[in-house]
Amino acid sequence: MSVLLAVAAPAWAQQAPDALVKEVSTEVMDAAREDKAIQQGDVQRVITLVDSKIMPHVNFERMTSAAVGRYWRQATPEQKQRLQAEFKTLLVRTYAGALAQVKDQRVTMKPMRSAPDDKEVIVRTEVRGRGEPVQMDYRLEKSADGWKIYDVNVLGVWLVENYRNSFAQEIGQGGIDGLIAKLAERNKAAGGRS
Repeated sequence: MSVLLAVAAPAWAQQAPDALVKEVSTEVMDAAREDKAIQQGDVQRVITLVDSKIMPHVNFERMTSAAVGRYWRQATPEQKQRLQAEFKTLLVRTYAGALAQVKDQRVTMKPMRSAPDDKEVIVRTEVRGRGEPVQMDYRLEKSADGWKIYDVNVLGVWLVENYRNSFAQEIGQGGIDGLIAKLAERNKAAGGRS
C-alpha cells in the first residue's frame, strides 16, 4: 500500500504535506480502481503508475540508503544505483497486489501536528473501506522542490526499519553485492507470478 504516496505536479511543490498526501493518495487509489489492468495485477501498469504519480515526490535515495543503513557509505555509485533499482522493483511488486484489491477504500486524514518551519513531518492517515481501517503514516522532508516522502508506516511497521533489519542480515552474509543479487533473485521470482 505504500504506493499511495505522491503525484507529480509542479503546482503542488508548495502544498502542505498533509494536503499533498491526501490528494495524491486519492488520485492513486482512483487510478488503481479504474484501471482494469491494475485490478488484474499487471505489474507493468503498476510500475507506470508508480513512476508517473509517486516517484517524483519520493526521496528514494534517502529511503534506500536508510534501508541499507551504515553499509550505504561503503557502496560504490554503481551499487547504489543497482540497490535503488532492485529495491524499487521489490516495493512495486510487493504492493501491486494491494493496489489490485482497491475497491471502495478512501483515505481519511488524521490531525497533523507541525510548525510552519518544520523540515520533517509525519502525516497520519487511515485507509477505510470494508473491514478494519488500515493505519498508514508518511514521513516527509521539506526539500527545495517541495515535500518528499522518505518512509511509510503500514499498521505500525515503518518500511525502512523493517527492510534495514533484513538487508543488514543479507549484507552480513554476502556483502552489498550479495544483497543486490538477493533482491534481483527475489524480483525475478516474483516476476514469474505477475
